[in-house]
Amino acid sequence: MKVELRYFASLREALGTGAESLELPADVRNIGELRHFLQARGGVWQEVLNDQRAVRAAQNHVVCDQACQLQANAEIAFFPPVTGG
Repeated sequence: MKVELRYFASLREALGTGAESLELPADVRNIGELRHFLQARGGVWQEVLNDQRAVRAAQNHVVCDQACQLQANAEIAFFPPVTGG
């Protein structure tokens, strides 16, 4: 399954990229599994997307949790928590 990934704010800065297209293996079916797949890259990927860090996700502009099932050709965004002011 192919997805478009977007990284925002401090995640984009730390990872050195704001976007990428990725073909996912068949065993990556939800946001949590995608996050673990990206963590497996090691280094800064492991650090930034670590399960202990507060990182939010959205699929096609809808905020979702780790169990959210991925859709083919979806845009998946990862971003830090945001507060208003």
